[in-house]
Amino acid sequence: MPSARTPGRKEPPAGAGGKARALPPPELRHRALAALIVALLSLVGLLGFNIESQRAVLVVIYSLLAGATALWLAVTAMRRARRSRTARPRGSVAATVIAGVGIGLAGAMLMAFGLFGQQLSNYGRCLSGANTITGSQTCYSRFSHALDREIGLPGRG
Repeated sequence: MPSARTPGRKEPPAGAGGKARALPPPELRHRALAALIVALLSLVGLLGFNIESQRAVLVVIYSLLAGATALWLAVTAMRRARRSRTARPRGSVAATVIAGVGIGLAGAMLMAFGLFGQQLSNYGRCLSGANTITGSQTCYSRFSHALDREIGLPGRG
């Protein structure tokens, strides 16, 4: 009796229920890949952050928007795959995690700008004028004392 399998064709891996799941359609695989690339661009944007730059807030906002876009792409790709009863597209989980990290870091940085914007701005201006290590250390000391005053911590010795 001939086998129902096609010779040389690989079967998809079995899912949790022991049933074989079909590969996701190409549009879902492309969506997951796009999500992964945009999520990585979100983190690259944060790596390009420079406190001395006047565009620091714009870089953080870019990273936040790129992370949100990547998260939306990855989640919708996984949801559509589940709806069509196919396997989850490769890279969608990694895109979700990386986008979440990017959103978290960008959100924390935006919150820091909102709470300590003046201190961060003064610190950036001071660093741009500091030409020596001692000058940079002086800038950091001033920044640290300004944060302590803002938060309400007693001055350090």
